[in-house]
Amino acid sequence: MNAINPDKLHHSKWTAVAPTHKEKHFLVTQLLRDEDENVTEVILEAVLTKRERTLPWRALKDDDTWQTGWQ
Repeated sequence: MNAINPDKLHHSKWTAVAPTHKEKHFLVTQLLRDEDENVTEVILEAVLTKRERTLPWRALKDDDTWQTGWQ
């Protein structure tokens, strides 16, 4: 399991273990926060296609789906 500090996710790089639509490398472009300023979700942008996807930040902890950095 990836150890992650949610406050330091902005501009971090991620690699999808099982790429779809030729989207393998991603960059965190935005952190979504709740009313208490806790990070709840992240917006990932695919480097190749510039498509965005929103997911709970804890989903990045899954080693079977995401790897830190660009592999």
